[in-house]
Amino acid sequence: MALPVSVVVVSRGRPQALARCLMGLAQLDYAPFEVIVVTCPDGEAIVRARPDASFFKLVGYDEPNISAARNLGIEQAAGDIVAFIDDDAVPEPLWLTHLTGPFEQPDVSAAGGYVIGRNGISFQWQARTIDCTGTPSPYPLPDTKPAVPSIPNGHALKTEGTNMAFRRSILRELGGFDPQFRFYLDETDLNMRLAQSGQKTAIAPLAQVHHGFAESERRDASRVPKDLTQIGASQRVFLKKYCPEPDQDRAWMAFCEEQRLRLFRFAKKRQLNATQMAQLLRGLQDGGAEGLTRPIKTLSPFVAVSPAFQAFPGRPNAPRVVLAGRIWQARRLRRDAAKLAQSGSIVSLFILLPSPRFHTVSFENGGYWEQFGGRFGRSERNQRLSHYRRFSTRVKEEVARISDVRG
Repeated sequence: MALPVSVVVVSRGRPQALARCLMGLAQLDYAPFEVIVVTCPDGEAIVRARPDASFFKLVGYDEPNISAARNLGIEQAAGDIVAFIDDDAVPEPLWLTHLTGPFEQPDVSAAGGYVIGRNGISFQWQARTIDCTGTPSPYPLPDTKPAVPSIPNGHALKTEGTNMAFRRSILRELGGFDPQFRFYLDETDLNMRLAQSGQKTAIAPLAQVHHGFAESERRDASRVPKDLTQIGASQRVFLKKYCPEPDQDRAWMAFCEEQRLRLFRFAKKRQLNATQMAQLLRGLQDGGAEGLTRPIKTLSPFVAVSPAFQAFPGRPNAPRVVLAGRIWQARRLRRDAAKLAQSGSIVSLFILLPSPRFHTVSFENGGYWEQFGGRFGRSERNQRLSHYRRFSTRVKEEVARISDVRG
């Protein structure tokens, strides 16, 4: 029998992104799971407007502290496993099936999956480790099977905040997330505490979510930062907790240089000017100074509570429907796809052009997945630039490519 899962979504100031995320969660092919939404008033209105609103656990919270918000979600979680996804992400239908798979091993306490970027195909993040400065490094895996890598002392296997899960008992024992990390490195701090306590973390490559980087008070829709204050504060707190004291200032300077270079890349694209860069770097330094004043505390275990499990219907064993056609058929196909999705199917729509155009994948407001691109173009970016295929052959190839994550 599948493990009961509590899915926690934290959202603040992004009601439309939250609406899309919840639409995706409602199509999860898994049972049993519940959905806990910790959100601001605008987000609460989005949840309450849904026809399935009564199935959600809704927690009101409107402070800029993602760790505190996640802890509120943990308090309400009744599942054996607690999974987290960001409000600007959408899971593939088999996300929870793959993410919970490693927990069949009783010594696995946490699991993370892969995160797909804006084109809907290329990976934004795969398996990574982190060191005592919070610096991530790739950890290549040989295939798509779940793995429990052995990580050197002083390092940890990193789980991405928008695609991770933990045993509820371990989360509560460790005190959840540290509120000193109001934004940035919040899950990385938990990864380090898990590693230090001897807990094992798994990576499940087929547990995949699509992450959109929606606009927030910290960045715009193009990922250009608006403020680096909390990033600076969290980095300083992390260094205080895990980096040897003689190395902390050097690590901080290296981090600041990395941020300066990142801003310079945006400036080269004319997305930032010199004044904006200077303001952002001042905010980084102000945040670092403020972070030095934040106390390092040992988190207390959660007070024992036993909330009721509130099963969400999802779409277990939902029929899969594939629609495909040419660009001149797109309007009709999209209308048909939305109707099928509304009726309970998980729908994948392929619209192919007679060209080598690169492919993109998106989860549409109609509740269906759309892949758009040229019949001869790349989907995965390591494919040949252009390769002739018959229409039916290309559709079969793409259906096979996604079958492990979408069913």
